[in-house]
Amino acid sequence: MRAKVKNGFQPKVCHTCNLEFEWRKKWAKNWENVKYCSKRCGGK
Repeated sequence: MRAKVKNGFQPKVCHTCNLEFEWRKKWAKNWENVKYCSKRCGGK
């Protein structure tokens, strides 16, 4: 299943797992700097 455009934001590809992920409200202020789909992929 492919990620969809949400609220006008294109999906991104996670740098760790290479899967597409969609925009989330919690990332609204920081979407340009989001690189990982989850804390697990971010190494935290």
